[in-house]
Amino acid sequence: MDTLLTTADHAALRERMCATVERSVTGMRERAAALDEAAAFPAEDIARLAEAGALLAPFPVTQGGLGMGSEPAGRAAAARLLRLLGQGSLAVGRLYEGHVNAVRLLSLYGSATLVRRAFADVGRGCLIGLWVTDGPRNPLMLSANQVLRGGKAFCSGAGGVRRAVVGVASDGGAMRLAYLSTEAAVVTPLGARMQGMRAAVTARVAFDGTEVGAGDWIGEPGDYLREPHFSAGAWRTSAVTCGGLEALVMLAMQSLVGRHHEGDPHQQARMGRAWIARETALMWLSRAAEVAEAGTADHAEVVATVNFARIAIEAACLEALTLVERSIGLAAFLHPSPLERVRRDLATYLRQPAPDDVLTEAAAHVLATRVAGS
Repeated sequence: MDTLLTTADHAALRERMCATVERSVTGMRERAAALDEAAAFPAEDIARLAEAGALLAPFPVTQGGLGMGSEPAGRAAAARLLRLLGQGSLAVGRLYEGHVNAVRLLSLYGSATLVRRAFADVGRGCLIGLWVTDGPRNPLMLSANQVLRGGKAFCSGAGGVRRAVVGVASDGGAMRLAYLSTEAAVVTPLGARMQGMRAAVTARVAFDGTEVGAGDWIGEPGDYLREPHFSAGAWRTSAVTCGGLEALVMLAMQSLVGRHHEGDPHQQARMGRAWIARETALMWLSRAAEVAEAGTADHAEVVATVNFARIAIEAACLEALTLVERSIGLAAFLHPSPLERVRRDLATYLRQPAPDDVLTEAAAHVLATRVAGS
């Protein structure tokens, strides 16, 4: 994209791209059932995102993108896009959010040459994965001759993602990121069928024998965990979650209306509480995105705000899931149906790591800064 365009030009491009994706959400929903059943990579949906320019959009404007997820000016459009994908397919939203996170890490810590290489890859339709979780055995390590051994666990998009930002254990123990081709990697199923998020195609990926060149490394050991970027990026995951919550509540209301139960005061009360949960989640998302992308120097405040938002949105989703299940009854568990699939996907997607630590760390910050000296 032309970096000589004006701020208004870039805003118009973001709006046009989001509108294009919004028109494709219906088709995304229609394809979701078959993809879920087959646990198949959503290749058509990713191709449509590429055609719309959504894969290049996370790169900063100075690097040829639209800054959606990497710059303050792109915050609102990024939030809208992530919510749209969550409404259409939480699995697609998960894959795209990982792509945005990977692009942001490349832009933050990668060399100019590596960023240009990644931009060219994405321009050819490559979705970038972000794979940083090691399994209990066989973690990804670098041998003395700069060849990898081992692999990563819980790799979303395995088999469909052609490039990935991958965490490699360093000699000092801190993980270092590398930008790798996945074409020679070996994909192994987890060994158990996922209850939800099946179309995200999560598996183990082994990189044994893959050589890492000097230009493949992203930053220094420990950069991945550097704050506030590590924790603040959770707002984008929460945006996808909010889209799934919106889809769940709407499907439940449509079901009640379709069965002429919308006049039941008990159903009205449950849907009213579900709508409150939805709106609460969206307000927390707006606050988290604003703080995370503002570029404030108070990193601890940024991290605490995003962490509180993450927990609040999780709580809203859990409340809505309970209300919807009580309202719809066994019909919410009948497979296949859109409501049943969204319910499964949302419950699975909510299982982000370390929620207790996230909450207590945020609360500790508030206790230390809001009532200090009292």
